[in-house]
Amino acid sequence: MCFGPIRRRRRLGGVGGARRSGEPPDTDEGAEPDPRFTFANERTFLAWSRTALALVAAGLAVTQLLPPFPGVSWGRRAIGVPLIVLGAAVAVISYVEWSRDQRALRTGRPLHHTHLPLILSLVIAAECLLAAALVIFAKGV
Repeated sequence: MCFGPIRRRRRLGGVGGARRSGEPPDTDEGAEPDPRFTFANERTFLAWSRTALALVAAGLAVTQLLPPFPGVSWGRRAIGVPLIVLGAAVAVISYVEWSRDQRALRTGRPLHHTHLPLILSLVIAAECLLAAALVIFAKGV
């Protein structure tokens, strides 16, 4: 029974899909990893993409729908624009990381450490502090 390219595909050994030490990859791109790891990597990328879309939508909602802060005409933009920029950055960085992780899976190298959660947490915390300051210091009507 012949399965074409599937039959010739080299399976990666080991629990995590890593090659045995000293074993070279099939090509410059390496060997096809276990599909479960590829799909998990893709699901992670899609989760980051949803996060990016949510950040952009939240930024647009803040700039367009939030009532203006009394006496602070720039308040909505100060909160909304960084969210939009962060959403764009998350979209680009998540693709770069997906690609890097896919390459690592194919070549049997360890996955790299990501700084994306730290960046996301710091920017959101700064946004919260800015929003709190605007609420506290905005002049009442």
